[in-house]
Amino acid sequence: MGNGGSAVKVCTDHQGGINWLSLSPDGQRLLTGSEDGTARLWSTADSQCHGHFQGHESYITFCHLENEAAFTCSADHTIRKWDVVTGQCVAIYRGHTSIVNRILVAKDYLFSGSYDRTARCWSVDKEKQIQEFRGHRNCVLTLAHYSSRDVLEEEEEEEEEEEKVSRDLLVTGSTDCTVKVWWVSSGRCYQTLLGHTGAVLCLILDAPNRELFSGSTDYTIRTWNIVTGEQLKVFKEHQGSVICLELVNRHLYSGSADRTVKCWLVDTGERIQTYKAHKHSVSTLKYHAGILFTGSGDACARAFNSKSGVLQKIFRGHKFIINCIQIHNELLYTASHDGTLRIWDIRGICKRNKRRLKKERSAQGRSSQKGSLSRLFNNKVGCMVQQENGE
Repeated sequence: MGNGGSAVKVCTDHQGGINWLSLSPDGQRLLTGSEDGTARLWSTADSQCHGHFQGHESYITFCHLENEAAFTCSADHTIRKWDVVTGQCVAIYRGHTSIVNRILVAKDYLFSGSYDRTARCWSVDKEKQIQEFRGHRNCVLTLAHYSSRDVLEEEEEEEEEEEKVSRDLLVTGSTDCTVKVWWVSSGRCYQTLLGHTGAVLCLILDAPNRELFSGSTDYTIRTWNIVTGEQLKVFKEHQGSVICLELVNRHLYSGSADRTVKCWLVDTGERIQTYKAHKHSVSTLKYHAGILFTGSGDACARAFNSKSGVLQKIFRGHKFIINCIQIHNELLYTASHDGTLRIWDIRGICKRNKRRLKKERSAQGRSSQKGSLSRLFNNKVGCMVQQENGE
């Protein structure tokens, strides 16, 4: 296991902690949102800062990057849209009456969740609020979006004519212990998912399988049928709040305040791996090429073999909690409350893991071939025995 290792680059431009890090869909840029009230745009080609977005009157809580536009939300109650080429603020979305915690961009919609107990939907281009979602008794912390076309068969769709115009749905998780599903077009609550006894901190959606996963301060992860609202399973082994979730190939990874990550088989609910070694809460995680990367409150990032759970590397250098990680072109990007963005070369780990996976597949192939030959031999013997017995 490689311990430590210096970062390829340390970016120290921000004057306050970095709360979020977003990667553009084309992988060409990164966006950081900071406690200093500014956002910065970074090129993944040269790791240089190519944009400095100033205008918010308080710290930035979250950010989202598209290929041509950047979005930031803030404790100043607003959301801003920025042109990534000019760095100019091109839209300000006003209406929330408290800190905006989270934003989500989907299609032509911009969704937001706030401490004011509401979620809202805005037209991305027109700077106009389209819908307000009221019903939570406390702040909205996390968001997800899907279309009923992704999950409902035609004969199952019985919604009102108004809602047939737009089949988009918004999912909100709140500190009031509930998850709510809303029709975007009408603002009507479609489902309230009850079961958690603590704040809902994270959501992850698997629309093709009609499933929603929620993590909570009640130490559990719950999975729901998003059509019926039925609670399907409860994952109970964590001993602390569930802070972050990642879903890959029907494997669910959960990071917790209990200093561990756990891997669960979604279809059975079985916990098949626990990743230890963290000295504080696991704040963020990302799966990449058979490797599980984690960021922690102990200021370290770590790389684990996702299958065996073996710790492969510790990335040391940050001074405070790592709030977000991204991976692009075998580079690991870590953003911390110490105000720095650090870039790490993970080619060595990825290569070793690819070689290991190749060996495992080869061994499985040989085993499968032996099994086939054995079955063929047994079948032949069986036929011979039947012929000798005159069957």
